[in-house]
Amino acid sequence: MEKKLKGLSHLFVTVFLSGFASFIVVPAITDVTMFALCPGTDECSLAIYVSGFQQAVIGLGTALMMPLIGNLSDQYGRKALLTLPMTLPIIPLAILACSRTTNYFYAYYALRTLTAMVCEGSINCLALAYLADNISDGQRASAFGILSGISSAAFVCATLAARFLSTGSTFQVATFVSMLAVVYMRIFLEESIPDQVDGMTQPILKEGEDVIQKDVNAPERTTVFKKIPSLGDIICLLKSSPSFSQAAVVAFFNSLAEGGMISSSMYYLKARFHFNKNQFADLMLIAGIVATISQLFIMPLLVSPIGDGRLLSIGLLVTFVNAILYSIAWSAWVPYAATALSIVMVFAPPSLRSIVSKQTGAREQGKAQGCISGVSSLANIIAPLIFSPLTDDSLRSEFDD
Repeated sequence: MEKKLKGLSHLFVTVFLSGFASFIVVPAITDVTMFALCPGTDECSLAIYVSGFQQAVIGLGTALMMPLIGNLSDQYGRKALLTLPMTLPIIPLAILACSRTTNYFYAYYALRTLTAMVCEGSINCLALAYLADNISDGQRASAFGILSGISSAAFVCATLAARFLSTGSTFQVATFVSMLAVVYMRIFLEESIPDQVDGMTQPILKEGEDVIQKDVNAPERTTVFKKIPSLGDIICLLKSSPSFSQAAVVAFFNSLAEGGMISSSMYYLKARFHFNKNQFADLMLIAGIVATISQLFIMPLLVSPIGDGRLLSIGLLVTFVNAILYSIAWSAWVPYAATALSIVMVFAPPSLRSIVSKQTGAREQGKAQGCISGVSSLANIIAPLIFSPLTDDSLRSEFDD
């Protein structure tokens, strides 16, 4: 297991760099949005609805694109498909790196929405499929947990950097690291194309003659548009096993709750307790450190004796408790205390992905992970439509009282 993970070090570095570039702007984006749309206020209905609309549109795009990207990666390799979602996000980040005035914000908003429709979640989806190509079934839950731990470590480092950088410098650093991630991935990451050889998944392929030979001997790959999964293909995949369909239902409702928290929690904390960029960063930093320790060190120890199914149940239960604490927060310290629950909450996503991975064959890992990502994206369409009006009404009634 350790030797296999060392062989995947370039994948982990790629995920870390791309995650760092994505996460570093999160604490600042609420203040940037408020400054561009409602300067000088702590409560802004327009910002809530604009963010919710963007989240819904991105969810619609990713729901359509995730199965396609995952399926194409089964045909053409994970590295080839990683290039697109790692390159496109550089453009909107570069816009805010130049200026955060209202006009620049609207340009960022439009391009961010368009690029995220293709890119949101793609890197994680392809990285999971890459791991599934090279890790046996019994070890995937631990490997997926370690991958989530790498993402959490990127989150911690990015949030810590955001805590001490100015807003302008934050977006400049994000742009640079995004470009560095693409260059590193293209130079060092080896291609991985799944194949069935005596019932086993083919390991990482070296770039060169093996990949070229496969392209020459597989003329069916030239008919790329015949490989685009239809709605019927996705439904068939969801019905392929009861466990897979049940995992899809769990992924939907978990993402619905998570999407609701994302679309409302920061605006709620800003209006209720006057949180700013630094306090958002502190909150995220605590959660990220706890999550990193849990996913890298605790979860691998628990997978074998407990199993990924029970870890999923425990993680979902504690996620519910965390949402309850946020909803009844009576003081600014309550959200900070609730972040301690992240040590268990983070068990859920890698456990769910591990269960999904075990239900499909070696040539369908990208399609399966893409399908679950698409289901999660459907939830992200619905979440802001439900939670944005609820958040706005809640804050309005509180301020009116």
